[in-house]
Amino acid sequence: MLGIIGGSGLTQLANLDVSHREVARTPYGEPSGPLTFGRIGCSDVVFIARHGYGHTIPPHLVNYRANIHALETSGVTRVISVASVGGIRDDLGPGALVVPHQIIDYTWGREMTFQSGGDGPVIHVDFTEPYDESVRRLIFDVAQGSGEEVFDGAVYATTQGPRLETAAEINRMQRDGADIVGMTGMPEAGLARELELPYAALCVVSNWAAGRGDSAHGIKFESLESVLHLAMTRVRRIIEGICEQ
Repeated sequence: MLGIIGGSGLTQLANLDVSHREVARTPYGEPSGPLTFGRIGCSDVVFIARHGYGHTIPPHLVNYRANIHALETSGVTRVISVASVGGIRDDLGPGALVVPHQIIDYTWGREMTFQSGGDGPVIHVDFTEPYDESVRRLIFDVAQGSGEEVFDGAVYATTQGPRLETAAEINRMQRDGADIVGMTGMPEAGLARELELPYAALCVVSNWAAGRGDSAHGIKFESLESVLHLAMTRVRRIIEGICEQ
């Protein structure tokens, strides 16, 4: 069963034929909202809005552990995370769709592991390649087959939020090798890896990062909604294609 985590611009799936909603209880507290169960095409799908269905939970307060745990215990076998990001690399401007392959984590203070001490042994997970390659390839191949241009590979810099970055911070991230910047990539990906849950991201570039393009002197918030609206239509089309596989 496919799990979909919706970020900014995707608080619901219009193409999801909903069967029921379920309030999940986890050892890590409550998820961002009820799990929405249904079907897209011939596939069973579980959807959760990362920031809540009213988009009320800021990125640093999302209960990532509860969200991932709830998806895993509901029977989800692979996860696609949808997130909006800022573009750093010159070819990743507003409206671009990106399937990242690497992460740099700049966050702090978040609950970032299911390991909280106790009687069990410490378990170290390999995170050399943070995204599941089979899920990455599925997203990319379906997008290509449906005529949607998707960039294959990018380094996702995850920042703390909820404020956006300074131009100097983006300059530093670019020197570090980052191509896009967002606020929710971690610890989500790491938690999925701890539960051995195949996970990949489909990112929508909603704006140029600070100091880049038309964000050279500030982010133009008035244009974000229209960019996200058009891009999320393409995202839904790709998800439909995946569910038809």
